[in-house]
Amino acid sequence: MRSRILIGAAALAAVTLVVTGCAGTTESSEGAGPGGLQIDVPDVPMLEELGDFEDSVDIVAWSGFVEPAWSDDFTEETGCTVNRRVAGTSDEMVQLMRSGDYDLVSASGDASLRLIAGGDVAPLNLDLIENFGDDIVEGMKGQIYDTINGKSYGIPIGRGANILQYNSEVVTEEPTSWDVVWESDSPYAGEIIAYDAPIYIADAAVYLMATQPDLGITNPYALDQTQLDAAIELLKQQNAQVSEYWADPVAQITSFVGGNTVVGTSWEVLRKLTEDEKFKSVLPAEGSTGWSDAWMLSAQSDSPNCAYAWMDYTSTPEVNGAIAMNFGMAPANAAFCETSDEAAAHCDYFNATDEEYFDKVWFWTTPIEQCIDGRTDVTCTNFQQWTDAWLTVKG
Repeated sequence: MRSRILIGAAALAAVTLVVTGCAGTTESSEGAGPGGLQIDVPDVPMLEELGDFEDSVDIVAWSGFVEPAWSDDFTEETGCTVNRRVAGTSDEMVQLMRSGDYDLVSASGDASLRLIAGGDVAPLNLDLIENFGDDIVEGMKGQIYDTINGKSYGIPIGRGANILQYNSEVVTEEPTSWDVVWESDSPYAGEIIAYDAPIYIADAAVYLMATQPDLGITNPYALDQTQLDAAIELLKQQNAQVSEYWADPVAQITSFVGGNTVVGTSWEVLRKLTEDEKFKSVLPAEGSTGWSDAWMLSAQSDSPNCAYAWMDYTSTPEVNGAIAMNFGMAPANAAFCETSDEAAAHCDYFNATDEEYFDKVWFWTTPIEQCIDGRTDVTCTNFQQWTDAWLTVKG
């Protein structure tokens, strides 16, 4: 679950995805190829050809993803009026999309698989989206969280890593490892900030992959019960050293600026928003978790033509880049990076075209009972179990 600037968090809802079949060959941090995960999902038809535009399109989106400046131009071009509903969490987005009242959603990876498995979104005909082409960065195509059984369910918008932020006046040497927030002997105990959501269990799993290889974790979203127990044990150890947990980005910024926190999990945009050069960030050697957002089409959409037009329009370099700059993330369309000096600087700051950087990032993916790391001899823990386990971390 991800909450946005000035929007508080809500608890993640429980979900159990009952799936069968075997895992595909895609690997999250090592580059998922076309085809994605192989699981049983509802057979929702794909639009074969475009028709006449409807009068409007209803969109559930993160704050800053659908703005009047872009919506007005889109309406002028197509005649489709844009109706926006801002959502504060992935859980809220799932609930709203299941109401059948919306055509599109800007889903993150911790929501997309839920929507696909629930039959709430339709596979997309990429041939009808002209701007989904060579300029879309490879690292956002065919990913395991929105490409199922060889079908694409998402049109990339932007991505970001959950990085390690620190106050360089206190943490005087640049950290190279997450050990400063996970180990019990951290010199910054009591001044560590951590993310407040069940999906944060994956961050513990990333660290365990590097430090306890005997656990056999190869994907932080594919944890059997023993692996989940180890992650929870590490999270409980960290709990004793945490100054506070954050889900509201404003609270995270306030904690750093106010001195309550000197090191912990962040996004690049939050570090930038502190507007103080003493706050720095790094992607540690173990890698990190991250998020990737994509437009997804409701299976019940009554305005599919306007919806496809919106996905195409917002995939242009100019509009996709404007969304990325407005929120603070790496754009999906790499051509934006060449449109101006300002665009180039933005892309550089957010590592937009640096696939070596994002190869170290495990993008949020809903945990399911099928082990998405390819194991078939065990059952992995699902989102419900993660949610229940997270409740035990903070007591």
